[in-house]
Amino acid sequence: MIVDPATAEPRNIYKLLIGAIVPRPIAFVSTISAEGILNLAPFSFFTAASANPPVVCFAPSTRSAGQKKDTLRNIEATGEFVVNVVSEEIAEQMNLCSADFPQEVDEFAISGLTPLPSDLVKPPRVRESHIHMECRLMQVVYVSSKPMGGSLVIGEVIRFHVDEAIIDNMVDNYVIDPAKLRAIGRMGGPTYNRTTDRFNLERPK
Repeated sequence: MIVDPATAEPRNIYKLLIGAIVPRPIAFVSTISAEGILNLAPFSFFTAASANPPVVCFAPSTRSAGQKKDTLRNIEATGEFVVNVVSEEIAEQMNLCSADFPQEVDEFAISGLTPLPSDLVKPPRVRESHIHMECRLMQVVYVSSKPMGGSLVIGEVIRFHVDEAIIDNMVDNYVIDPAKLRAIGRMGGPTYNRTTDRFNLERPK
């Protein structure tokens, strides 16, 4: 099958992307609006971009009506956000936050997750998450304002919070034990994956 994005429906291109680029880690992003309303939403277009300085990025999509998502609007207004890592035990609550709620809705309240004060930024962390990254906005790359388009949010991590219970102290104080973290990833459609089935490959010298 050959697909020409210039003639295919954007929704079908989206299906190809999310089915081909798998598994995708989930950035559970907490923000706060200029008016003080909390927001919490998951994004699976997410990765790290640099270790020195530590930089992460994620891409909120444009709504079907061409509008920006609340997360992006909040980050544009405040310049701050927190990335919380999603473990298996909070998968259901994360999924609740993926609904398209009005701007005045607090997803912390909807999901029952607990806002925890951050050290350096105003948006709270998710207490139930094992890893939090407090971020300061570096840049937003506006890729497309069309429906199902997106923007790339790039932020510098200015504070890490890591649950000591998931650290593999037998290896290194900075090594996270994936069996203890139990992070989940996004596949195509409504499917997610666990990280319990793993294998090792040593990098060539």
